[in-house]
Amino acid sequence: MTPENKVDVAVYQKAKKGNYYCGDSYLYIETEDEFICAIADGLGSGEYALESSQITIDIIRNNIGATVEELVEKCNKELLGKRGVVLGILRLHFPTETYSFSSIGNIGVMTIHNGKKVNRNIPNGGYLAGYKRPFKVVREQLLSQMNFILFSDGVSDEDLSKKLFLHTNVDDVIEAYKQQTDAERKDDTTLIAIKYQR
Repeated sequence: MTPENKVDVAVYQKAKKGNYYCGDSYLYIETEDEFICAIADGLGSGEYALESSQITIDIIRNNIGATVEELVEKCNKELLGKRGVVLGILRLHFPTETYSFSSIGNIGVMTIHNGKKVNRNIPNGGYLAGYKRPFKVVREQLLSQMNFILFSDGVSDEDLSKKLFLHTNVDDVIEAYKQQTDAERKDDTTLIAIKYQR
């Protein structure tokens, strides 16, 4: 993290065993007023899953100023006729000290404060494939020294129960995850550790 950044990020990503392409795509960008992070997991695995997930991430990259609701709707519209995706978007808004998160499908987020797991999001069911669907956006207060763990379905419930996620240093979280999980993944896996410092 540089002195002007408020967010530190570390990422683990690995394709499903036997696949060259990982069907998960991700993005994180910090501006003066906000930080946005997203994981898109194309349905299935391999090259076609990657195509849909990358379309989704490109839409988010090109619409950084949009709300979480607008981003989900734009992504959904562009996926008509393509393989669908599950999507999680996290936005930290520095001036109001709030964060918002939405997940359609099985992209999860955990919030951690003072070394204790505070919350694990329950995602909206389904996936995005061009058809209108209801979804909710969670909005909460952003606390100093708060960590977020954003993850695709390649991260198992057993993995999530490990205390390694309570590390405050994001590089330590990712390194511990690498050391404690299987070398060969049963599914495409993306795990993003995020630390906010006021």
